[in-house]
Amino acid sequence: MIQVTKKILKEIYKKRLVDARKYDFGLLLVIGGSELYSGSPALASLAAFRTGVDMVRIIAPKRAADIIASFTPDLAAYPLEGSHLNREHLTTLVSMAKSAKAVSSGKAAVVIGGGLGRSEETKEVILDFLSQVEMPVIIDADGIHALEKNPKIVFGKPFLITPHLYEFFILTGKEVNNLSLEEKIKVVQEEAKRLKTTILLKGHVDIISDGQETAVSKTGSPYMTKGGTGDTLAGIAGALIARGIDPFKAGQAAAYVNSAAGKLAAKKLGESVMASDLIEAIPEVIRTFRRFAPQEP
Repeated sequence: MIQVTKKILKEIYKKRLVDARKYDFGLLLVIGGSELYSGSPALASLAAFRTGVDMVRIIAPKRAADIIASFTPDLAAYPLEGSHLNREHLTTLVSMAKSAKAVSSGKAAVVIGGGLGRSEETKEVILDFLSQVEMPVIIDADGIHALEKNPKIVFGKPFLITPHLYEFFILTGKEVNNLSLEEKIKVVQEEAKRLKTTILLKGHVDIISDGQETAVSKTGSPYMTKGGTGDTLAGIAGALIARGIDPFKAGQAAAYVNSAAGKLAAKKLGESVMASDLIEAIPEVIRTFRRFAPQEP
């Protein structure tokens, strides 16, 4: 059993070479949002930038994309026509994923699910995309609900699935809410092994398993019940995987960074803390381990 500590950041944040170029540290696609929801993909994207990814491209239905683009010039949002993700968008999603992989020389990943909604059409598009994409994917929120119909799509793929307790039930059919920590750990490892992928079960103690190894991160805060803190976790994980970190290690580091940042923000703001405050605390979490001085090649 691995106990996740701040030491994992030393394995992630190495000195940068002086000739580092754009996309050396990743390009992340964030597919999310709908006519009703625009915050989720924005939070994931901003968290990814603060974690160190070089570029984020958001793909969202038009209303959500337009709102997101107005938040800050840091965010680039590609609008899909219509109020929700539909079958006509599949070709665009696959094409943009292939383009991201090519332009970044493989240093790319996808976050999918936040705010997409749960219509049958949207869930079918998510499943079709996951069956065709050839790059790492972080599957969160509504993306997990899509997997309920066909979880076998993830078998053997470099995916990271990030459910909370109820989403874990949707994904696996296993109710773990009232189990002890030891029992939860066992179930998560069993399900990750069965699905042949990596699972990060979110909670006061985060449990991460690829079916072979399992880790726990106990750096939590009772104030992280706020909406959006799961979106930030997905964005952090996406940034790490996009820079070339394997899903199991990225899941561990993302759990630590997200929880530590939430804890720092809550220490200052208490009941008033929001997901956006967590994002602003990410630099403080990783500052000790980031080596700003470039290294000669």
